[in-house]
Amino acid sequence: MKAEEKTYSGWRNKLHEVIYEADTPAGKLFDILLFILIIFSVILVMLESIKEVDKDYHGTLLTLEWIVTIFFTLEYIARLISIKKPLKYVFSFYGIIDFLSTIPLYLSYILAGSQVLLAVRAFRLLRIFRILKLVKFIGEASQLQAALKASRTKIAVFIYVVLILSVIFGTLMYIVEGDESGFTSIPRSIYWTIVTLTTVGYGDIAPQTNLGQFLATMIMILGYGIIAVPTGIVTAEFAKGNKKGEEGDEVHMVHVNTQACPSCSAEGHRDDATHCYNCGHEL
Repeated sequence: MKAEEKTYSGWRNKLHEVIYEADTPAGKLFDILLFILIIFSVILVMLESIKEVDKDYHGTLLTLEWIVTIFFTLEYIARLISIKKPLKYVFSFYGIIDFLSTIPLYLSYILAGSQVLLAVRAFRLLRIFRILKLVKFIGEASQLQAALKASRTKIAVFIYVVLILSVIFGTLMYIVEGDESGFTSIPRSIYWTIVTLTTVGYGDIAPQTNLGQFLATMIMILGYGIIAVPTGIVTAEFAKGNKKGEEGDEVHMVHVNTQACPSCSAEGHRDDATHCYNCGHEL
């Protein structure tokens, strides 16, 4: 009995190493094949949305979609089997994405239109960061996240000011232009102001009077200045973070191994870690 349990445990550990980690040749190969299959499945969803293609190749596309779905189903089951606490994976970010990318084709026989959820598979492409171990981008992303977090209050105040300006200018444009020029209500005028401030300018509404065109010109010029403000705020915080990193005594190293705990599925361990930081299980 113990020999059987030991064999099962060894087999499950090997499966876990292949599926959850990309540091071994087998794990890297599995992740690359999975990545290719995810791209292929996303392309299938795109082709199915083209009526001409779907009309001529509906049967072929459906067959290929079922092959991909069955593979993802087996992969999902294997992920559950290979860890000791499967619920940790089920309710994790990737676990939810994997589940949502697996069930749409099954649900399409019960709920009409649910196959559109197949587009969720695009989120699985985020695994590319694990496969390629992009150290530089991971480090830069952490710094950018810290800069955005530090500047969130300033950005919130900035957005609040922009909203106030949009209400004021929108109301003025409604008074100046009126229904004849398409400014049929204050909310619609505010919509036009926001579109103009962001320099998008759909062209569905346009001022006709001289005063209205003058106000529109002022809003457009203001829009260029507004775009630069949040960029400057985040850049300033980003520069502060870099300066602190250079002046600090501690060297912040980015650990990018792909080890996942076989017990709780926790990731992000140090390169020299031998036990899980979350549950203490041996890695």
